[in-house]
Amino acid sequence: MPLLKQRSRLHSKTAAGAVTLRPLQDLADQMKALPLPLLDAALKREIAKRAAALTAGIEAYRQHPYRRAGSNPKLVWQEGTTRLLDFAPESKGRPFLLIPSLINRAYILDLDQNTSLCSWLAGQGFHPYLVDWDSPAEEERGFSMTDYVAGRLCQILDHVEGVSQQRPLVLGYCLGGLLALGLAQLECSRLAGLVLLATPWDFHAEAAVAPSQLRLAALMAAPLIDSQGYLPVDGVQTLFYALDPWLAIRKFTAFAARDPDAPAAKAFVALEDWLNDGVPLAGPVARELLFGWYAENRPQRGLWRLAGRRVEPGKLELPTLAIIPHEDRIVPPSSALALAEALPNVTLERPAAGHIGMIVGRNAISSVWQPIARWGASLP
Repeated sequence: MPLLKQRSRLHSKTAAGAVTLRPLQDLADQMKALPLPLLDAALKREIAKRAAALTAGIEAYRQHPYRRAGSNPKLVWQEGTTRLLDFAPESKGRPFLLIPSLINRAYILDLDQNTSLCSWLAGQGFHPYLVDWDSPAEEERGFSMTDYVAGRLCQILDHVEGVSQQRPLVLGYCLGGLLALGLAQLECSRLAGLVLLATPWDFHAEAAVAPSQLRLAALMAAPLIDSQGYLPVDGVQTLFYALDPWLAIRKFTAFAARDPDAPAAKAFVALEDWLNDGVPLAGPVARELLFGWYAENRPQRGLWRLAGRRVEPGKLELPTLAIIPHEDRIVPPSSALALAEALPNVTLERPAAGHIGMIVGRNAISSVWQPIARWGASLP
């Protein structure tokens, strides 16, 4: 857990390699040496200073004038709340179907006019389509993973293939990679290739939280899912918050010191707006995600099924590009590597990036977007 990780930085190693708590003990000794009133006053000053910086950062974010201007793609297909957006309607290039996670909004792949993987791929001669899941309405609240993959994604594939008369490339980001993998298993002969971006597989790899704790979290969420029929946005956000409870404090405190007109400040606001614009999860999907994947690790154990079939990456001969960033804190690299190692026809890229930085970071084009385009262009 993050607290344990922070404490580990205070550890030191002896010549024999044993871990000690000497630096932490030294700090405790210094604190004991101070008169209690002085220590109390110093702590209060520091707490007030940090609270003020955090408040200033949050207020600076709230008042920032940035407003998203996307690429205005064309809506070409819709079923329920699921939409398909076309980023190059006149293109004759190979279709490229991009599948985001069900947890966050699709526009991370089209964050704004200056940061859009979809638009950039169009500029490279591809014909990008973006799946926009949106929030589940009454119909989708009963959806399982099979409904999304064997239902919605297969219908979308029918549309793309029918319009283009070509086999498309399919790209999945994060949990969207698992949906793309499922589609590839069901419709392998109709696809030209598969791109997996930071796609988890072994959900217990490098687990910061023990499987027993994951099962407890799932059990605690179950009554909420049962009563609402879905996992609300606040429930989803709480799960992300648990990955690093100190992240919000660090990032907003740092934002308070930034020049609001600097490109980095605008990029921060754009990304933070996306992070805060969450969507609920359909009840059966939330249960499969929490119980089946995170608590029971069914994909890695060979127990995950779609449309009645076991998902077996070892049998997927489709050319696949797996991009696994070294600095990912949301999907541990070893979790995604477990999937890459199971695929028989895989090309592996390991950029020096984080989970979100690989899509919208300063080096995203050179380290991730360009390898995707080169690999896609190399396929027959």
